[in-house]
Formats: sequence, structure tokens, C-alpha cells
Amino acid sequence: MVRRIGIIFTLTLGILLTQLLSAAQNPAKVPRIGYLSAGPSGPSPNIEVFRQGLRALGYVEGQTIAIEYRYAAGRDDRLADLAAELVRLKVELIVTDSSPAARAAKQASKTIPIVMAASGDPIGTGLIASLARPGGNITGLTHLSPELSGKRLELLKETFPKASRVAVLWNGANPDKASDFRETEAAARAFGVQLQSLEVRTANDFDKAFVAATSKRAQALITLSDPLTGSHGRRILDFTLKNRLPAMYGEKGFVEAGGLMAYGHIPAELHRRAATYVDKILKGTKPAELPVEQPTKFEFIINLKAAKQIGLTIPPNVLVRADRVIK
Repeated sequence: MVRRIGIIFTLTLGILLTQLLSAAQNPAKVPRIGYLSAGPSGPSPNIEVFRQGLRALGYVEGQTIAIEYRYAAGRDDRLADLAAELVRLKVELIVTDSSPAARAAKQASKTIPIVMAASGDPIGTGLIASLARPGGNITGLTHLSPELSGKRLELLKETFPKASRVAVLWNGANPDKASDFRETEAAARAFGVQLQSLEVRTANDFDKAFVAATSKRAQALITLSDPLTGSHGRRILDFTLKNRLPAMYGEKGFVEAGGLMAYGHIPAELHRRAATYVDKILKGTKPAELPVEQPTKFEFIINLKAAKQIGLTIPPNVLVRADRVIK
């Protein structure tokens, strides 16, 4: 009996030692993902929120997850090469921050899962089949930008009823913004507003667009936010201040930097939710099985400092509708 117990003990100990040795020789694999951004290089508030979302789910960058960042710095023509580079690195999935980035990732791979942290019109631009059943290798979040474009014009018109000529600055290379502009055109017809299209595609187009707005005597400006216009936000803000032009933006960053008004989704919420998609996919869920989510929170922000700088008074009935007022 003693001998039998000794044999069992020896076998059990051997098995345990084998398992420990195997674990030491084959440590747990650290997943490596890509983050493809159409915006400026370097850390941003949205990326930090995405990292916070991962940490809340137990992922520690550099320890339990590795992230390869690639930035196009507002140049959409660089996205294809950057996406191909991530594919060559054999990342397990790619997170994108815009529709152009998502489109580049999808064209680079039909198999690597893609998580959209932000996308304006993924159905209209052909990225997914539907919100409920995206299909293929792509899923994530949409910020519903076409539907919001009409609302921005509505708020601008309520704030400045006399504005009959409104210029719209938008990136013609971004299919999302084409949808936004068409929606703004429909709203303009309803409000009796004449729109002036200021289409830009590169950094060199902005000065020409500003000259066109001035020569046509635009009375207000709407900027359709995307990585290109965001990368040149300071130039846009300086133009509106110099010309005392009321302006509406799609993201709060413009207003926090000195712009007049913004109405739109809350980017941080989408990037935080994107971390949840990453977690589910790394644990085995297929992108096609994850419905694309829509935002549930929107913000209307007014900067009274900017209003004072250009000599404007915000009507009380508009002011009370703001979710946040910068004084």
C-alpha cells in the first residue's frame, strides 16, 4: 500500500512539474491589435478613453495586450499603406477612428476583424450590410452624422434667423461627409437657406475655400467634422474669428478651442464602447455576430466667449437648450 501511494505521488508530481515547465516555456500569448487613425499622430483624448476602456476590462497595454498605432495625420491617401502595414504585422484585429480608416482596413483584409470606433454612415458607404447584421469582418459603432447635419443647421438658423447664406466646409474625399452634405442640403431647402459648398480634400484647399466664402459673403459657416478638418481646426477658427462669422461644428473640440457652437455625439463614449467590442472579438465572437451600435447621448455646446469676440448675442431660447455653456 505504501509503495502504491508512493508511485501515485511520484506520477502526480511528475505531471505537475511537466505542466509548470510547459507553462514557463510557453507563456500566455499577448494579443496584438492595430489602431488605425486618420487623424494627427500621437496620443489623443479619444485614444486615452479607449485605453481606459481596455483597462476596465482587464487589459494592460504592454503587458496583457499590445497595440500598434498608425496615424495618417489628416492624409487619407496614406491610410491604405498604413492598413497594409498592420496586416503584415499579423495583428489580431484593427480598430479604426473614421470611415476612411475603416474602408482602408477592410480593403487591406477580408479576414482580420475590424472595429469601428466611429463611423458616420457605414451602410451608405458600403462598409456594412445593416446595423443589426453588419456581415463580413467589420462591426463597431456609428455616430449617425447624416441625421445630425440637419439638426445643426436648424440650431444655427434658430440662433441667427437672418442668416440666409450658409457656407459648408467639408472633406470631399470622405464618403461620410458627402452623406452629411446631402442631408444639410435637404434641411437648407426646408429652412429657405442658400448653401455654399466649400469642398476641401487636402491641406492646400483651405485657403481657397476661405476666399470663396468671403467673396460670396457667407453669413455663417458649418464645418462637417472629420480628421482632415480637425487637423486644421486652428485655421478654421482663426478664419471665423477674423471675419466675425457665426459657426457650427460637429464636435466639441472645436468649441473648447474657441469655436462658437457644436452639436453632435460624444466621441469618448464611442471609443469607450469600442474597447468592449475588442474584448468580445479577442474572446472568440465573430464581428458579423455583433450589431453596430448607435450613440444614445448628444451634446449641444455654446461658447459665450466666442460669441462676444464676434459681437453676437445668443437668444435665451437657444441658450437654455445647451447642455453646456462656456462662459
